[in-house]
Amino acid sequence: MVGDISVETGDRVLDVAAGTGSITRRLAAAGAEVVSLDQSYEMLARAVERGAAGIVATAEQLPFADGEFDAVTFGYLLRYVDSVPGAMTEITRVVRPGGRVGMVEFGRPSGIWRPLWWGFTRIILPVAGWMISRPWRDVGSFLGPSIDAFADRWPPPRLAAAWEEAGLIDITVVRMSLGGGLVVTATKP
Repeated sequence: MVGDISVETGDRVLDVAAGTGSITRRLAAAGAEVVSLDQSYEMLARAVERGAAGIVATAEQLPFADGEFDAVTFGYLLRYVDSVPGAMTEITRVVRPGGRVGMVEFGRPSGIWRPLWWGFTRIILPVAGWMISRPWRDVGSFLGPSIDAFADRWPPPRLAAAWEEAGLIDITVVRMSLGGGLVVTATKP
């Protein structure tokens, strides 16, 4: 995703739902000046410990001026917002004209891969989590149903339409990892 949005040295990029900073670090390695944003202070603290400039806020109320960033990225965000169209409108607002938006999200495989994916997310992940700790078991049990619910509500064509309604163009949806991942990119006209 970072390569697909063509980040250049000196670009100012907002990484929404930055968590511990995995996308932030890739953007910084590409030469961007990155602002990491997350609603969880605890998650963001890990990114800041690793050198990120962090801001605690939500995707639905970004504390930035219109057109302030050359690009906005986010990973695994839209499953957690109250309004996908609202979050996309706010994300689009803070990107400059000609700027890029990029997203990474889980997808749901189809065909022969779907039952294997279901078994992995409903059996293997919870059991593996259980073996580590109760919080990891809870995460392992939560992920599969969360991904499915989002895939049911926001299949790729509907998701792309929400991006377009938010004012983005040149929307590209790429299914990765046998359909288990989505990378979506777009441009603000």
